[in-house]
This record gives sequence, C-alpha cells and structure tokens, in this order.
Amino acid sequence: MAVEGSVPQPGVIVPHLVVRDAAEAVDFYMRAFAASVLYRSPSPSGAGEHIHLKVWSSLVQVSTEEPAQRRERVEGALLASPETLAGSTCVFQIGVEDVDEAYKRAVDAGAAPALPPSDMFWGDRYGWVRDPFGHVWAFATVKEVLTPPEIERRLGGFAAQMRGQNQ
Repeated sequence: MAVEGSVPQPGVIVPHLVVRDAAEAVDFYMRAFAASVLYRSPSPSGAGEHIHLKVWSSLVQVSTEEPAQRRERVEGALLASPETLAGSTCVFQIGVEDVDEAYKRAVDAGAAPALPPSDMFWGDRYGWVRDPFGHVWAFATVKEVLTPPEIERRLGGFAAQMRGQNQ
C-alpha cells in the first residue's frame, strides 16, 4: 500500500504488526519509540484500524486483528496477534546509539523486560523487550566488529560458561 508520505522503498522489508487494538499500540509505539503516524484508516470490516508509522528510520504498519480471529482461534489463522497466538514468531531488531536508553524508554512506556541489556559475545550491546501486544523488540549497539572465527571462539567460551551455570 503506497500512501503519499508512506511509500515503502523497493527491496526494504516493511513489518506489518497485527495487534488486538491498533490505536492502543500506536500510542505505546509513540511513547516507547518516538513513532510518528504517517497514515491512518479504518479497517475494511470497521472493527479496527490500519496505520502506517515511522519508527526510527523505518516504515511499520499496524493493523487491528479481526474479531473472528480472536473468537474462533482458527488454526492457521491468516492474521492473528501474538496475544491470540500466545507468543510471537519473530523479533524486530533495531540498531540504536544507546541500548540502555532505548531499553529504559520502552520499559518506562510499558514494555516488559525480556532480556536486560548486556555485552554479548558477538560484539554487540544487546537487549530485548516485549511490547504490551506481545511483539519482541531487540535493541543492538555494535561495540566491536568481529570476524567469524572470533565469534566462534567467543561462542565456545560463552557456551562453556552457560553449561557450568546449569550444573
């Protein structure tokens, strides 16, 4: 859907989030991620909305889940929210200048802490939050650019450390 001011760039993936209440989700994304609304319309069924947002430098679409998806819990539902599915099937990762600040802002706005920010073996400062609608957002700041062998070596050390903690 190309709407003036909200045209996706060729070759760029545009996430389309399905939530139980698009208006509530947009309010959260504005507080948590400084999102701005580019386009808003009622859904064809009249049961919700379809909204285009600018989140950081990305175009993100948000739509209200159709009530039939919730009511019937249809196996293989075409578009169901993570709340209806009881889990998310993806992680939205965004590179940010300050992971700790982005994480805190999202949590202060109502996201649930999922993975506290920490320095990871692959060279990033990295953390996860789960938004109030069930979607998982990862924040990453590149601290080091590593070669595949360096990452593999560090992964081995990390895995050994994890095994030691689980014994």
